[in-house]
Amino acid sequence: MSQNGSKENQAPKQSFLKRKNIEISVKRYLIDAMSFMALGLFSSLLIGTIMNTLGSKLGIPFLSEVIWPICKDMTGAAIGVAVAYGLQAPPLVLFASAVTGAAGNALGGPVGAFLAAVIGAELGKIVSKETKIDIIVTPAVTIIAGVLVGSVVGPAVGAFMTSVGKLIMYATTLQPFLMGILVSVIVGMVLTLPISSAALCMMLGLAGLAGGAATAGCCAQMVGFAVMSFKENGWGGLAAQGLGTSMLQVPNIVRNWKIWIPPTLVAAITGPMATLIFKMEGTPMGSGMGTSGFVGQFGTIEAMEAAGKGGATMWIGILILHFIIPAVLTPIIANVMRKMGWIKEGDLKLNL
Repeated sequence: MSQNGSKENQAPKQSFLKRKNIEISVKRYLIDAMSFMALGLFSSLLIGTIMNTLGSKLGIPFLSEVIWPICKDMTGAAIGVAVAYGLQAPPLVLFASAVTGAAGNALGGPVGAFLAAVIGAELGKIVSKETKIDIIVTPAVTIIAGVLVGSVVGPAVGAFMTSVGKLIMYATTLQPFLMGILVSVIVGMVLTLPISSAALCMMLGLAGLAGGAATAGCCAQMVGFAVMSFKENGWGGLAAQGLGTSMLQVPNIVRNWKIWIPPTLVAAITGPMATLIFKMEGTPMGSGMGTSGFVGQFGTIEAMEAAGKGGATMWIGILILHFIIPAVLTPIIANVMRKMGWIKEGDLKLNL
């Protein structure tokens, strides 16, 4: 009786959550929501950074003095709306999430913005269209819940993530070879997985030598997959993966995980080269982006020049680590694996 009663009690709850489009799962929060968080970051802070760099280098004050400060200030709001959109929130919740994201970002950085947006959106979805004064209740609940979470939990979680990021950066300075490999491989693989490497690096505040290794790893995945799959996907696939995302290969990786070996091996090579030979540095905004929109390269330029390492060595390092080695070495490894039968014809074909 008690077991039957328990099942009967769970059924209405599950039915209610389904009706409200609330799915409590790793996929919904750590994949869907974080992926859209990255889009929010790209549409505000990252694109603003690019325009700020261009404005500063080309002498266009409108880009660096007008657009850049606005993009930076609107980052939290963009994250809030992006996360709510990723959670398929209704309009009132979606628009109110601009407030929760902004509050969370102000109180706890990107982590605070993410948490405030997720909790605010989900609770907003629960009360949405449940009362006759929906236009008041729904945005009010969304904002109150989100801001509370952002103010209470955001700072602590944000501080924890920052501490982890600082630990990684410190460890990289102590052990540049080993950490160069680990950071490059791990962040590069996260970039290819349906998880946001950009959001992760922003949350960790990954910069310095660790940021340089992370950028190299992301470039190895993107350029590597783009070039090694050129025969199957042509110029469209080259651009989609090389300037867009290597995440497009996830369905193929599921079918044959061995196709992931070549770019990952290259990341293990370029990572320590970045930390030991070229001493490349990166920014939290660029370290998880690779060659996507050349954000990784803009971040590298910004970090290197800020550290007084600009000049010919920086440009040579970018060219060799971010483009030449992945473009040359990845297909060589892939061809060896093809001869071994590990990679077969069509394994890298995209549905473009």
